[in-house]
Amino acid sequence: MSHVGVPRGTVRKRRSLALLTAGVLTIPALAGCSSDSEETSRAVPQDIAPAARDRVADGSTVNWAVDAMPTTLNAFQADADSATTKITGALLPTLFPMDAAGHPKLNPDYLESAKIIEREPKQVVLYKLNQQAVWSDGREIGAPDFVAQWRALSGKDSAFWTARNAGYERIEKIERGSDDLQVRVTFAKPYADWRSLFSPLYPKEITGSPDTFNDGARTALKNTAGPFQLKGVDKAKGTVTLVRSPRWWGEKAKLDSLVFRVVAPKDRTKALADGTVHVTDIDAATADRIALALRDGSGGQPLTHGPGADLTPAAALRSWALAHGSDEKQAEIAQAAREANRKAVIAYGAEQKALRGYAVRKSLEPAYTQLALNGESGPLADDRVRRAVARALDRQELAETVLKPLGLPAKPLGSHLALAGQPGYKDGSGALGDQNTKEAQALLADAGWTQGGAAEKPKDTKAGSEAEKKDAEKKDAEKKEGEEGTEKAGKADADEKKTDKTEAEEKAEEKAEKKAEEKADKDTDADKDTDADKDADKADRAAVGSDESAASRAEGLYIVGQDDKPGAGPARSAATHVLAPSRDAAAQSIALLRQAGAVSGDSAAAKVTAQDKQPGGAAGAYAPVGTAAPAPASVKGPLGKDGKTLTLRFVLPSGPGSQSLRGVGDRIAAMLEKIGIGTEITKVPDESYFKDHIASGDYDLALYSWPATAYPATDGRPIYAKPEPATDGSLLVEQNYTRVGTDHIDQLFDQAVAELDEKASRELMKQADARIWAAAGSIPLFQRPQLVAVDKKLSNVGAFGFAAPRYQDIGFTDRQAAGSPADRKK
Repeated sequence: MSHVGVPRGTVRKRRSLALLTAGVLTIPALAGCSSDSEETSRAVPQDIAPAARDRVADGSTVNWAVDAMPTTLNAFQADADSATTKITGALLPTLFPMDAAGHPKLNPDYLESAKIIEREPKQVVLYKLNQQAVWSDGREIGAPDFVAQWRALSGKDSAFWTARNAGYERIEKIERGSDDLQVRVTFAKPYADWRSLFSPLYPKEITGSPDTFNDGARTALKNTAGPFQLKGVDKAKGTVTLVRSPRWWGEKAKLDSLVFRVVAPKDRTKALADGTVHVTDIDAATADRIALALRDGSGGQPLTHGPGADLTPAAALRSWALAHGSDEKQAEIAQAAREANRKAVIAYGAEQKALRGYAVRKSLEPAYTQLALNGESGPLADDRVRRAVARALDRQELAETVLKPLGLPAKPLGSHLALAGQPGYKDGSGALGDQNTKEAQALLADAGWTQGGAAEKPKDTKAGSEAEKKDAEKKDAEKKEGEEGTEKAGKADADEKKTDKTEAEEKAEEKAEKKAEEKADKDTDADKDTDADKDADKADRAAVGSDESAASRAEGLYIVGQDDKPGAGPARSAATHVLAPSRDAAAQSIALLRQAGAVSGDSAAAKVTAQDKQPGGAAGAYAPVGTAAPAPASVKGPLGKDGKTLTLRFVLPSGPGSQSLRGVGDRIAAMLEKIGIGTEITKVPDESYFKDHIASGDYDLALYSWPATAYPATDGRPIYAKPEPATDGSLLVEQNYTRVGTDHIDQLFDQAVAELDEKASRELMKQADARIWAAAGSIPLFQRPQLVAVDKKLSNVGAFGFAAPRYQDIGFTDRQAAGSPADRKK
């Protein structure tokens, strides 16, 4: 599928930027959580029409659609994208590509072995290179290439324009081993994800100096070491052409050439029908077209879909009558419409016939869609509101909405740091809980969002209200003086009138007033018996204002601790009455942290740590001392608080390839409405979706995706790291666009990346994942579907899932197809 709003430098490396796509957590009993043992979930298998190499013909060209021309062929620069990844994968060494289970696997084309040979006093990794491995100029791949890449990416020289240096900054030195085929890498600090380094590996001619690194590989790669080499880049035609490399020492590429061709997602159905591409990611609509074409076959029957298919007999008769009627003007219009429809039907039929030559290969893409909750400011700065949003979502329903119609397994994703089937995957969503409307409503009530809250006046106990109170007191004093003068004048008039009244009249008035008071008391008692009337009465009283003083409203209340979450408001005045969280809220926060520790299997974490436990519990929870959290009421409209309605701004892309994403957004909005949260859906252009909204934080809710990784300790940290304040007052968020994080999560990542025992490192990642669920800034929904249209005669290409393509194995199994023109008409 195409990627909406993908910034340059996105898909290749989770270490640099988010993957935004066109296709977007929850506290029950621990018995409902997954076990401490690693789950044996299976990945959805790849769908590539595998064939043995001896069944694949030599020769021919394959055209592969990409979204845009790559701005650079340097995968380590910020503007590298998915096209960069595809192209460099066929040209340069990848030492540990991912296998079908999402695990890094040694590539024998480049390495004989690679392993840790020393752990103390420092970690040392020894690479033994394949003795046949050479660059296309004939030079051996060796230690000088490793050294040059390390120096370019270490971060020590700012002259190198690099997007990331993860792992390289931990290297102390690189030296030649016992011979030229050995490379010895010594680390200053232990690095668990050492297999992520030097992939792709560039020749020293590119990485050896800032000038060549910055500009030498943007549009050309003269020296390569893969089954293909770069022939040319044609920006006018929108093509990047690769040809078989004569210097390749491995199994020879089956294809003569491989052309990456720019085709916009909206044009891909036509490109397939025209035969201008053989392989392309597609959306569900194009997949349906191909499925219908295969179903209809060559029976010769009229199509029951496409232009004019929904024309009823009555409408057809009317159209014919108008076209042949006496009204010449109407007849001309009707004839033109009928002719246009006839041409559309013919063109559609021809496209459908051509589409029979393709198959839709499908799997789950190594990426997942999430709902992001911006916790920097507004209602979502309160973790109770974020948890309420999470508890309102039926993630199973959302997964089924997208995946079930495609015939793919529809199961919600249970981890931020691994996908189902990967080593270390474990469903950690139990740290937050399953969908539960009542619990969600209780969380909102505990956070102060109630029915009628939108009609209340803002409480004067809020931070920054002292100046407002002084102004109000001054106005009250002036008003009082005026009222006293008026009252004196009015009293004099009343005294004069009273002298005219008789004693009987006074007694009659007193009796009437007494009866009115008794009736009001009875009405009040009756109101107490009706919840709806009681709520209305409270709203009315809140709207007109209470006669109670600020001191009496704050009686028995106190505030404890200031929240250290990013975006927290200013400290409250010392003169303000101290408010505290209700006991229920504080207990729930502590229970949540204990549960996160229990789910992750961390007995130490199950004991609430000082850094997780705010003084007095969750700051900002208001309730009289000793009272329980308010019971959830039946929600019949948006909730409110301090005169404001609880409405969240939901930003979604508006492009034609984003229908599925918008559909998911609409369902989420409906789920939130049930608990009293309103959503204001804002649709923005795909090209500005990431830069102007996600990265800048201009949203409350948003849907976007992250690619999978075999190295969560390295790649996950910048995504979930706690934002830090910058000198100008802004937040340094790295890639944590939700602005939600904790010190404990950061520490777990730091421990995992330095843990050389793989099993222990994975356990630390499970603990981190449970904490990320509990923070409720990111809610994984489902793994993205991967739909690829492929010429039916092509093998070893399609929906690869986790695995990296083996470009040298791709080819036609039909001998006659080999050598056929790339733009052949079907």
